[in-house]
Amino acid sequence: MQETAEQYIHRILGYVEGQDAIKVQRTTAGKLKKAVAGLTPPQLKWRPEPAKWSIAEVLAHLADVEIVASWRMRSVIGENGITIQPFDQDAWASVFSYQSRDAQRSLAVFSLLRENNLAMLREIAPEMWDNYGMHMERGKESIAHLARMFAGHDTNHLLQVERIVKELKAKSKAKSKPKPKPKPKQKPKSKSKSKKKR
Repeated sequence: MQETAEQYIHRILGYVEGQDAIKVQRTTAGKLKKAVAGLTPPQLKWRPEPAKWSIAEVLAHLADVEIVASWRMRSVIGENGITIQPFDQDAWASVFSYQSRDAQRSLAVFSLLRENNLAMLREIAPEMWDNYGMHMERGKESIAHLARMFAGHDTNHLLQVERIVKELKAKSKAKSKPKPKPKPKQKPKSKSKSKKKR
């Protein structure tokens, strides 16, 4: 059953409860880079289940979401009360072929855009953090709220990537574990015929 907008907000914000959203966002790219270090292209494209995203797809999604964040926050800062248009992440994943995207390139794009967005947030006037947009599904979202949502979204997908890496390592370990050699079959001892006394 698909979660409601309220359930989604509650879940995403729960990831960053009591944390500084900007600090969380600042560390995401580095944590992702560390998590995927040493993985091969086939591993990056491996799906834990047919309907679940691979690491390559998650990273492509994060890169595209950062484009959305760039536009969304700048729109709200530039025009208080503007309508925020949602997007279908599964449609984007299909149309833009996330599974065939180069994972390292997606991570580089995400890192660059994130750095640019954080620089923008450092430069805006304090009162601009109260500017808001009206999301067509989730309602009123201020810049402060959006910053927390993007931080929670980061954590959600970072945990997803770490779970996949853990599964990949477990698979690799199981594959490399030497199989026990079968014990050689022992030849049955020949029974000596007892001599019958006549």
